[in-house]
Amino acid sequence: MSKVSIAIPADFILGAAASAWQTEGWSGKKPGQDSYLDLWYQQDRHVWHNGYGPAVATDFIHRYAEDVALMKQAGLTHYRTSINWSRFLVDHEQVIVDEDYAAYIDNFLDEMIRQGIEPMICLEHYELPACLLEHYGGWQSKRVVELFVRYAEKVFARYAGKVKRWFSFNEPIVVQTRVYLDALRYPYEQNTHKWMQWNHHKILATARLVQLFEEQGYRRGGGSLGVILNPEVTYARSSAPHDQRAAHLYDLFYNRVFLDPLLLGVYPPELMELLRHHGVDWRYDAQELEIIRRYPVHEVGINLYYPHRVKAPSRQWNDNTPFHPAYYYEPFELPGRRMNPSRGWEIHPRIVYDMAQRMNRDYPDMPWFIAENGMGVEHEERFKDPAGVIQDDYRIDFIAEHLYWALKAREEGARCLGYMLWAFTDNVSPMNAFKNRYGLIEIDLQQQLRRQPKKSAAWFARLSATRTLALTLDDEDK
Repeated sequence: MSKVSIAIPADFILGAAASAWQTEGWSGKKPGQDSYLDLWYQQDRHVWHNGYGPAVATDFIHRYAEDVALMKQAGLTHYRTSINWSRFLVDHEQVIVDEDYAAYIDNFLDEMIRQGIEPMICLEHYELPACLLEHYGGWQSKRVVELFVRYAEKVFARYAGKVKRWFSFNEPIVVQTRVYLDALRYPYEQNTHKWMQWNHHKILATARLVQLFEEQGYRRGGGSLGVILNPEVTYARSSAPHDQRAAHLYDLFYNRVFLDPLLLGVYPPELMELLRHHGVDWRYDAQELEIIRRYPVHEVGINLYYPHRVKAPSRQWNDNTPFHPAYYYEPFELPGRRMNPSRGWEIHPRIVYDMAQRMNRDYPDMPWFIAENGMGVEHEERFKDPAGVIQDDYRIDFIAEHLYWALKAREEGARCLGYMLWAFTDNVSPMNAFKNRYGLIEIDLQQQLRRQPKKSAAWFARLSATRTLALTLDDEDK
């Protein structure tokens, strides 16, 4: 075992993240303001753990002042959340602002600024208005791209004086992958054509937002327009060519499909050829590709939780099954891997360093930061001390190990701007609801959503105050 101490640069972000739909609740929501997540919850409440969903969430819309004070207490320098697109407008076709919801955002941002915490705002964190899904098929339609740009224009005009760091999407690949590739979520339609069309229109929408942001002068004022992606650090089972190819193609379909066009301005030619080969029908034109080429994002946040391991497929693909990228790979579980048993995810902190090396190699000009990283644990009440404080040493260790690799990469020249934890408080997540808890702050569902800092909140506050990470690494032969 080795005790290690590493300095945290003064400009290095130590923040946390959440989203509007996972925290705000439905209080004050008007007819026609359902999001895709609200619609899914209403259709399939039974698949959400114990029935908890976005209806109440953490009631942040009423308790933001209390929560911002807790952010300050926990030493956060930055906080990322979203504006709920479905609630920001009362008319999505005419792009008419809901002044009640907009005033809440004004007050919340003012409170953040008053407490010295920098807001970072996403324009869509799965909050596609349900009416646009029902009327247009969601991101299947170019009309939705236009409406998203017009929504963003309203948001920038109102809040650009308070927010400098903007992001088009959080994890733009997730919804269509769960719905149209894997058919695991409402409305359950396995359709690879729609999957790729949603991918393209979100990429195009991001480029259009960068164009709008720059043309309206927000960049000159020190602002930036980025995106939050969730590329998985992908390892092959073995060094054999067939396994290496499986990892390469997994990365191509799930990671580079967004990384390359958004950071470099071009789709990977190999991806385009494979989509043609498999008859994936998605529409784009030369003008759209030119907009994507001319307007890459200014920075990228990367959500990292666990490694992804794959191997070459061991069975022939069923010819009656529509194409899916799994044609080229199968999941692989590393024997003896370190696990979070609550979530079923492998714990491998070095993914942060390996992602940094990838960014240096493939996207060297792009500033980036860890936008989400955290550990969800079930039944945390079993770890309460006599004072009722959750002793979450496992979370402290998890954060410290991942942060260490981010700081080590930064010392070696990576353009890593910081580390943000998922999440600040426990919150609702799809289907999982409140089952696995991620927060520095406990949300007690039995006590009117009472907030209670965990041991990790005090540790994070000391980390932020001292700007030094001290940890013990398990690196000895035994």
